Amino acid sequence: MKQKKTLLTVIAILVLFVLVYLADQNLDSYKMRILNLCAIYVVLGLSMNLINGFTGLFSLGHAGFMAVGAYTTAILTMPDVVKGQNFFMVPMMKPLDTMHVPFFLALLIGGIFAGIVGYLIGAPALRLRGDYLAIATLGFAEIIRVVFTNMQSITNGALGLKGIPESSNVWWTFGVAVVTVLFIGSLINSSYGRAFKAIREDEIAAESMGISLFKHKVLAFTIGAFFAGIGGGLLGSLLGTIDPLMFRFFLTFNVLLIIILGGMGSITGTIISAFIITIGGEALRFLDESMTIGNLVIPGISGLRMVVFSALLMIVVLFFNRGIMGTNEITWDRLFAKFNKKPLAKGGSKL
Repeated sequence: MKQKKTLLTVIAILVLFVLVYLADQNLDSYKMRILNLCAIYVVLGLSMNLINGFTGLFSLGHAGFMAVGAYTTAILTMPDVVKGQNFFMVPMMKPLDTMHVPFFLALLIGGIFAGIVGYLIGAPALRLRGDYLAIATLGFAEIIRVVFTNMQSITNGALGLKGIPESSNVWWTFGVAVVTVLFIGSLINSSYGRAFKAIREDEIAAESMGISLFKHKVLAFTIGAFFAGIGGGLLGSLLGTIDPLMFRFFLTFNVLLIIILGGMGSITGTIISAFIITIGGEALRFLDESMTIGNLVIPGISGLRMVVFSALLMIVVLFFNRGIMGTNEITWDRLFAKFNKKPLAKGGSKL
C-alpha cells in the first residue's frame, strides 16, 4: 500500500509539471506571473502554517524573514555592474560588491540566513505566549525592516535594489512549492509533527508527556523562517526589485489570510487558499476601472476591488469558521475510502 501511494504521488507530481509546461507554452506573461505568485504564496503559507497552525504559536514576524531571504538572494545574484548602478550614493561593502553565486545557492543561503534570524528571534520570544508573542514577533519584523533601511552600504537603504536578475519562473516556483509540500507533509507526519500538534492542543499536557516545549517551538519557528526566506528570495527574483517598504505588516497579513481561509493546520487548505486568494484578487481588478453597461457608464472606484474581495472572504469565514479544510487533508487514504465505498444492498439502510 505504501509503495502504491508513493507511485501515485510521483504520478501526481509528473502530471502537475506537464500542466506547468502547457501553461508555460500557452499563457501570456501576465497569467504566468499570477501562477508564479500562487506557487510562492503556497511556500509562504505553508511556512507560516507550520508555526501558527500546526504548532499553535501566534507569530506575526513573517515579513521580516521574507526580507532577509529576498535581500540575501538579490545581493548574491546581482551582477557587479548592476550593483554599481544601484549603490551610486554609498559604495557597496566589500566583498559583497564582487560576490556572485548561482541562483539556487543564493536561494539556499537566503533561507539559511532567515532560519538563523528566526532562531535568534525565537529563542527569547518563544518564552511568551498568545498576544504577547504576536506583539514581540511583529516588533522584531519591524526592527529587521528598519535595520535594512539604514544599512545603506549593504541593502542600499530606502532606495532598495533594482535590476535583480529575474531567475524565478514556473519551474523554480512550482518546484520549490512541491519540495515544501513534501517536506512539511513528512515533518508533520513524523514524531516531531505529532509533538507540534500536541503543543498546539495543550502545552501543559504535552510537557507532562515529556515533550520539550522550548525545543519544539524553536524548531518549528526556525524551519518556518527558513521557508519564508526561500519564498522571499523567489518573490524578489520574480519582481526584479525590492525595497524595505515591501516588507511591512501588510505582507504578513496576506500570508496570514491564506492560512486562516484554508484552515489552520491543513496543508491542502493552504494550497487551495493560496490559489483562490491570489487569482481572486486579480480577477476582481475590473472593479477598480470604469464599466459600461449599455448606455450607463459606471466610474471606477479605486480600492473597490479589495472591499468586494474582503466581503467575500468574510462570508466564507462566517460559513467556514475553521477555514475551507479545517485541520483535514486530502490524502490517498481518504480518496481510496471515498471511491471504494460499496453501494447499499437493495432494501438496506445506512446505520
